[in-house]
Amino acid sequence: MERIPILRMGEFLLVTIQVDMHDRTALALQDDLTSRIADSGARGVLIDISSLDIVDSFIGRMLANIAAMARVLDAATVVTGMRPAVAITLVELGLELPGVRTALNVEKGMALLRRALPPAEVELDEDDAPGAAHAPDAAPPPGGTKGAHARRED
Repeated sequence: MERIPILRMGEFLLVTIQVDMHDRTALALQDDLTSRIADSGARGVLIDISSLDIVDSFIGRMLANIAAMARVLDAATVVTGMRPAVAITLVELGLELPGVRTALNVEKGMALLRRALPPAEVELDEDDAPGAAHAPDAAPPPGGTKGAHARRED
């Protein structure tokens, strides 16, 4: 059985479907992708379907299911490259793809995923916490300067 590769790009997973999607291929993609999200902690999934000429109701439901499963695993989903005929077919079939965001191409899809994520949480050291006192006579950090202001000596 043919498998669809899943690439990791930072905190996102990228799936580019370059083959005809049969039901078994779609089911394998669903299993593989949910496992990769869980294993990697990916925050977003981009599925590029620009090579698909036709999407039937099964494949449409699989895309919606993948998005729902990704959402439960705390990852957003963006589908890119949808051809007009595919969009018309999905609408005619009554498939709304809830929870699936769409973009025209991979670049715009990645930008959409980045915007969908909340700002990264940054752990502060005890010394960097708001209100922490900084001793002017404290030893300089490795490679750093002593005190709050560096002075240039010529």
